[in-house]
Amino acid sequence: MISFASDYIAGAHPAVLQHLLETNLENLPGYGADHYCAQAAEKIRQACACPQAQVEFLAGGTQTNAVVISSLLASYQGAIAASTGHIACHEAGAIEYSGHKVLELPQQDGKLPAAVLRQYLRDFYADQNYEAMVQPGLVYISHPTEYGTLYGKQELEELAAICREYQLPLFLDGARLGYALQSRQTDVTLPDIARLCDVFYIGGTKVGALCGEAVVFSRGNRPPCFSTSVKQRGALLAKGRLLGVQFDALFTNNLYAEIGRHGIEMAEQLKQIIREKSLRFFLESPTNQQFVIL
Repeated sequence: MISFASDYIAGAHPAVLQHLLETNLENLPGYGADHYCAQAAEKIRQACACPQAQVEFLAGGTQTNAVVISSLLASYQGAIAASTGHIACHEAGAIEYSGHKVLELPQQDGKLPAAVLRQYLRDFYADQNYEAMVQPGLVYISHPTEYGTLYGKQELEELAAICREYQLPLFLDGARLGYALQSRQTDVTLPDIARLCDVFYIGGTKVGALCGEAVVFSRGNRPPCFSTSVKQRGALLAKGRLLGVQFDALFTNNLYAEIGRHGIEMAEQLKQIIREKSLRFFLESPTNQQFVIL
């Protein structure tokens, strides 16, 4: 039986499991200090065309969002997000649990429009009482969005320009980034994301790994004592090798891109099957035999 419940109900890509097996008996330092984590980080920097990037590995998406956002925000700041954004809807209030408010803005097809963001910031700072309000501290977007839509390069450039104008970090949730990058409709590349976003993560859990997300601080802007914050929030694996080995495999021989491309191809096949079955049902239905398909 094939299930379409989600993209993480199966295990890992065989090449990832094989790499874990091959390295299983090696004695390695803990907490991500092993050479596989270092090797994977360097491969990610190369893939991003961002040699100054700082790469950290965390276990899952919710932990990643919570740790990154809470580490970047001051106590009086909140995270701007589309009302349909993952941190606003599907993470059990993890951001609020860390003491930070999610500042929800209207969405358009799941995306945060640049015009909406600019108007919000203008109105916020035009209010004479803004110091008594939760201050915007960063902008969160997800790509693909929760609706499966994609930001175009121009949309990202517009959001990035506003963020820099107001000195707000732009944080991209890339839990399913592998599929966005391989979409036939996208004009956005991994180097584009590294250039336009201050921090983003490359999702492994939903793109071929057993678990794991690779956080990329693209401007050498990793917060001080970031690993301490990760540990404090219970998100630091003692066997950090588990993440490094997997991402080392994913970024060897273009595997991450191949997995994303395969997912797109399978989705297109499924879409075609559904179309054919729907048409067949329409043609075979007695109530529709009077219609002619032109």
